[in-house]
Amino acid sequence: DMEALLKVVVLGRAARNTANIKNRQPIGTMFVKAEKEMDQFYTDIIADELNVKEVKFAKDVESFISYSFKPQLRTVGPKYGKLLNGIRTALTELNGTEAMKELKETGLLTLDIDGNKVELAEEDLLIETAQTEGYVTETDGDTSVVLDTNLTPELIEEGFVREIISKIQTMRKEAGFEVMDKIHVYAKDNQRIMDIMENHRDEIMSEVLAEEITLNETDGYVKEWSINKENVVLGVTRK
Repeated sequence: DMEALLKVVVLGRAARNTANIKNRQPIGTMFVKAEKEMDQFYTDIIADELNVKEVKFAKDVESFISYSFKPQLRTVGPKYGKLLNGIRTALTELNGTEAMKELKETGLLTLDIDGNKVELAEEDLLIETAQTEGYVTETDGDTSVVLDTNLTPELIEEGFVREIISKIQTMRKEAGFEVMDKIHVYAKDNQRIMDIMENHRDEIMSEVLAEEITLNETDGYVKEWSINKENVVLGVTRK
C-alpha cells in the first residue's frame, strides 16, 4: 500500500511541476486512477504530502485528456487511396474521447466514408493528446493522477498565508531567535499582503509564535521579500 501511495505522490509532484504550482500553494482536488482504491488513512497522507484539499479516486481519467486523429499516410494511402480526403475530414469531426474508447475496446476505429466501410487500426492513425485546460495529468503504468489546477480566490489567499508564514520562520532563524522565543511581527509597503495578514492574524501568530502583529511599520530585523510577485517589507523582534 505504501508503495502505491509513493507512486501517487511522485506523480502528483510531477504534475505540480508541470503546472508550475509551488507546494505551499494549496490545490482543491486531485483525481487518482489506480489498480485499487486506498482507504482514508492513505489518502490523508497523500493530501498532506501534496497540499491537496481532497483526493478522489476515478475509474477513468480519459475525460481530462482530449484526443485528435490524423491518418497515417504511409499505411492508409495504399489501403484507401481515393478515400483519403474523406477519412481526413471524418477524423477531424470525431469526438476524440469516444473514438479513443472505441479504439482501445475493439482495436479498430470504424468509419463510413461515402458509403464505404473504413477500418483503421492504431498503426493507421497519428494520435495527438492534449490536457483539458485547467487540469494536469501524469501517468505511470496503471496509475494516473489528475490535478485540478483551477485556483479559487480562497485557495490563492491560503497560498499567500503559507508563504508569509514561511518567510517569517526564515527571518526567525536569520535573526538568531530560539525555537520557543515569542516574537512581534511587522509588515509595511504592500496593502494586499497586509490585508491577508489581518484576515489571517490568529493563524499566522499561532504558527510563528507571535504575540503581536503591527502593520504599516517595521522594527528589529527587517527584510524585503517578493511573495508571489508581491513586494513587501517584513520585520521581527523578540518579545
